[in-house]
Amino acid sequence: MKKYVALILQLMIWSGFTLVEWLSGRDHILAKAILFSVFFYLAFLLARMIVKSNRTTIFITVASLSAYAGIHLLLNTLYRSALFY
Repeated sequence: MKKYVALILQLMIWSGFTLVEWLSGRDHILAKAILFSVFFYLAFLLARMIVKSNRTTIFITVASLSAYAGIHLLLNTLYRSALFY
């Protein structure tokens, strides 16, 4: 159960990252990379506090990041295809 809680909380963190990235749309790529690093570290620490295992924390973080990327790409594709109709 702890793994699912950590995964859901990390998905919330990635949603926050999307909001902050959208608000800082005119920033340079270096600033966005630093922003991503901060959110990644925050997500990692949160999962580490809940799960208390480095291997499981890495797995959950990679899984949540993959899920976030997949959902993000899917929604962007659907949004862009809806704009062309």
